[in-house]
Amino acid sequence: MNKNFLHVNDFSKGKLTEILNKSEWIKKKFSEKNDYKPLAGKTMAMIFSKPSARTRISFETGFYRLGGHAIYLGPNDIEIGKRESVSDIAKVLSRFNDIIMARLFKHQHILKLAASSSIPVINGLTDFNHPCQIIADLFTIKEKLGRFNDFTISYVGDGNNIVHSWLELSMVIPFKLNIVCPEEFCPDTKLLQLATSKGVSEICIEHDPYLGVKNSDIIYTDVWASMGQKDQIKSRQRIFKPYQVNKKLIKATNKKTLFMHCLPAERGNEVTDEICDADFSIIFEQAENRMHSQNAIILDLLS
Repeated sequence: MNKNFLHVNDFSKGKLTEILNKSEWIKKKFSEKNDYKPLAGKTMAMIFSKPSARTRISFETGFYRLGGHAIYLGPNDIEIGKRESVSDIAKVLSRFNDIIMARLFKHQHILKLAASSSIPVINGLTDFNHPCQIIADLFTIKEKLGRFNDFTISYVGDGNNIVHSWLELSMVIPFKLNIVCPEEFCPDTKLLQLATSKGVSEICIEHDPYLGVKNSDIIYTDVWASMGQKDQIKSRQRIFKPYQVNKKLIKATNKKTLFMHCLPAERGNEVTDEICDADFSIIFEQAENRMHSQNAIILDLLS
């Protein structure tokens, strides 16, 4: 059976520790300009149904710096599940490439891609979750706090794919997760119940943003309307306005707090300029660490 990375909790706590250590090791090698090319002669097919700057740049650059070649396949190259079946695409790419990364809309498509592929598949994002982002986030937290568990993180905004991946992580390592959102924008009920039932982490749903962020080591937010939801932006702006991460909300934590965002940020909506550019903002460290943590995942899957 080929190994895949589709959900954060595909990794055990031990494997997650290995990935974080390997991320740190690779980052150090790159900073020292070491000639490290373990993927020489290997290729990665990158399927993009959803466009993205950071995902493409981080995967393509990282794979190249490890000696391999990444091939971009955009919506005009592969219309997954439309012009050709997901299963056929997986079987064809498996005969050409060593690994597949896919950034898709439907979560069912990434599951089917992995089930039909004979090579490893990485979930670069679906409407349901975003596991690579959360591994990069955890690596960044480890760099900043010196630990990757026993912290309090408050996610403020829509209960979206980022929140789902934090819930997946909460089943692997212990921390406190506050999900601070409007009542009608809570995360997936089944996943929330499953994560809570595991009893590994403390998970709280809070609808009052100023109560929800108290004693937070980290405040995390994302755009109010994701790709495919932009027609809802005006109604969402009205609903989410009290959840904007600004100076007043940061002050309500009553402690020294880090700010995180998976980017791109819609400044002036979910977060203000002064928070994005503050000395406690670590959003650009997160962005860089996508490449290092994804490289660690790729090396693990191809080992």
